[in-house]
Amino acid sequence: MSLATVVFTALLLFQSALVVTGGAVRLTGSGLGCPTWPECTKGSIKPLAHPTQGQLHAWIEFGNRLIAWLIFIFAVIALIYIVKKLKGRADYKRLKNLAILQLLGFLAQVVLGGITVLTKLNPLSVSAHFILSLPLIAGALTLRSKILGKPIIFIKQTTRLLIRILVGVGIAVLAMGTVVTGTGPHAGDIAAKRYHFDSRIVSWIHADLVILLISMIIALILVIRASESGVAKELIQRKATHFLGVALAQGAIGYLQYFTKLPELLVGAHILGATLVWLAIWELNISGRPTLNAI
Repeated sequence: MSLATVVFTALLLFQSALVVTGGAVRLTGSGLGCPTWPECTKGSIKPLAHPTQGQLHAWIEFGNRLIAWLIFIFAVIALIYIVKKLKGRADYKRLKNLAILQLLGFLAQVVLGGITVLTKLNPLSVSAHFILSLPLIAGALTLRSKILGKPIIFIKQTTRLLIRILVGVGIAVLAMGTVVTGTGPHAGDIAAKRYHFDSRIVSWIHADLVILLISMIIALILVIRASESGVAKELIQRKATHFLGVALAQGAIGYLQYFTKLPELLVGAHILGATLVWLAIWELNISGRPTLNAI
C-alpha cells in the first residue's frame, strides 16, 4: 500500500468518523463531558473526574476531540505530500488548495466546537458542526480520488445536470435532518436547548425530502439507461445504483427509528447512514464529467 493511499484514505476516514463520533457524544449524553474549552476540564487538557459529568462521558467527548486532531495531522501530511511530490501535475494548484481547505476546515471545526461547548450545546452550533463536515468530507473524497487516479467518466450533459440537482437535494435532506435532530430528544445533555419546532412536522418534511431524493435517483438511473452507452453507462449506473441502495437503507432506518421512538442504537445507525449517503452522493458527483456538445 502506497503512502498516498494511506494518507488520503486516513484523511477521508477521519473526516467521516468525526460525524459518527459526534453522534456518539450526543447519544450518550456526553456533550458536556468536557465542560470547558479548549481544555477538557479546568486546568487539564485531558479528562478528569468532575462532579457534573462522569469520567466515561468525559472520555467519549475527549475521543471526539482527538479525532479532530488526527484530521489536522493527516491534512498537514497531505499538504506536504502534494507540495513535495505533485508540483508537476496540471491540477497541482487545485490539489494544494483542497488540502489547505482541509486545514482551514479543521480550524473552523475547532472554533465551532468551542462555541458549542460554551453555549451549552446550542442546537444551531451543533447543526453547523455537522453541516461544515459535508464540504470537508467532500474535499477529502475528491483529494483521494484525484491523487489515487480514479477514472473520470464522460457523460451526457443531461445526466450531469441531474447529478448536480441530486447533490442539492441531498444537501437539503441532510440539513433538514439536523433540524429534526435539534428538535428531538437526544441533545447531548439533559439541560441543552432544543429547536422549538413541532417534531412531527419537521420529521415529515425530512421524510418528504428523502422520498424526493430517492425518486430522483431512480429517474437518474432511467436516464442513464436510456441515453448513456458503453463504459459510461456501465460505471455511472453502478454508482447510481449503489447510491440508491444506500439511500433506501437510510430511509428504512429513518422510518424505523421514528416509529420506535428514537432508540439510541437506531439513531446512531442513522447518523452513520447519513455519512454514507453523503459519500455516495459525492462519489457520484465527482465521477462524471460532461461530454462537450452532448445532450
